[in-house]
Parts: sequence; C-alpha cells; structure tokens
Amino acid sequence: MSGAGAPNANEAIDGSGLRVVIVAGTWHEQITDGLIAGATRTLEASGADYSLVRVPGSFELPVVSKAALESGADAVVALGVIIRGGTPHFEYVSAAATDGLTRVALDTGKPVGFGVLTLDDEAQGIDRAGLPGSKEDKGEEAAHAALATAIALRELRG
Repeated sequence: MSGAGAPNANEAIDGSGLRVVIVAGTWHEQITDGLIAGATRTLEASGADYSLVRVPGSFELPVVSKAALESGADAVVALGVIIRGGTPHFEYVSAAATDGLTRVALDTGKPVGFGVLTLDDEAQGIDRAGLPGSKEDKGEEAAHAALATAIALRELRG
C-alpha cells in the first residue's frame, strides 16, 4: 500500500451549493460501511448537500452514478469493494467498474470520486476503509476528490 505523495484530504473544502450523491455497493459490508462513513464525514464538513444510494455491487456503480449526475447531481462518490478470488471474475468486474465510471465522468462532464477498492484480501480493505486502526480512509479521499473537482469545474465554467 502506498499513500506516499497523496494530497491532503483533511484540508477544509467548501462544498456549499453542491449536490453530491454517494453511490455504494453492498458487498463486504464492514469495509463499505467504513467507506460510506468517511465520505459522509467529508461531505458534511464541507457543507455540501448529499444523499446515499445503495446498489447491489461494484458492477452497478456506473449506471446509477450516471443517472444521479443526469438527474442534477454536481458530483458522485462511487464506493465499492472487489476482492480477488480464484477466477478471472475479479478482473472483469474491476475493469467494468473502473472503465464505466471513467466513461460516466467524461460523458456527463461531471466528477466521479473513485472509491472502488480492488483488493487481494479483506485485510487490505480494512486498512483502507477509515475504520478504527485503518491506515487510510479511501471514502474520505474519494469524497474530497469529487468536491475539489466539482469546484474546479464550476470555476472554469464561470
């Protein structure tokens, strides 16, 4: 795990006036709930208006993220957990979620904070979920990235 060089997600950011939707999968509940908590804390601290939508898994994140953005959200925070198994399923789902969310951001011109963890095992997820004893908080980081990008786009578009 390398957090070296990461931007400071603890930096205060003013998200007032922004509407953000957290779209989160339901697999690996403990890890996902940690990601949601980190994203929620960040959005609340920023003053952004936000809501949470749950989807079955990471494969469904792109289509629901696109619907949220097309329905007026300024940004989405996509959260999911994909743990490697003994079949190529991991690679297919990881690629579909990553490529799909990238396409959603480009097609809508709106930010998608990427908080999809692709892991070798559950312990790696717990280390990244912002839980007590975790080394990182990827939910917080994804929300911060979505907010910062939405603000940059708003400034560029005047």
